[in-house]
Amino acid sequence: MPARVARFAWRANGCARGIGDDFSLTSAVRPAELAELLSIARGRGAVVELGTGTAWSAIALALDDGARRVISYDSFVRHDRDAYLGLAGGRVRDRIELRNEPDSNGPRAGDPPVELLFIDSSHDCESVLAAFRAWRTALAPGAVVVFHDYDHPGYPGVRDAVVELGLVGRRIGGLFAWRAP
Repeated sequence: MPARVARFAWRANGCARGIGDDFSLTSAVRPAELAELLSIARGRGAVVELGTGTAWSAIALALDDGARRVISYDSFVRHDRDAYLGLAGGRVRDRIELRNEPDSNGPRAGDPPVELLFIDSSHDCESVLAAFRAWRTALAPGAVVVFHDYDHPGYPGVRDAVVELGLVGRRIGGLFAWRAP
């Protein structure tokens, strides 16, 4: 993992412990999964994250590549999110666009084709299906869609949605990655 991302993760973890943010400590992408996500993201400038939470993944994706822009959707705004965005610094924060709306809204007119779609919002099957279908036509050729919490025993809906969609890809820890044609 790049040093600046590791530094952020260390600082965010300390901040979460200090303010009692159990949500971030239990829901954030684990370090090994984050390293895989960043590896998949290499060379991809237009990234969309579905499920901002406290923005740890969006920040890590922006920190990893100085040219990358991240659009992150979540209809529920976590009150600690701004504290973590403050840890990222202004230049990084300028490349993260937060949209406080449902991920099933899909892209806005004028959004660039999505090169990486990271689905980590609602984990029930119907929500995952709705999110994927809302974004499917916005994917650039060869884009990668990464589903978080695939095979997690508490979130069977993620795997069920991938199976229902008939996606063939690869499982990497708690991630499932599918490449668009």
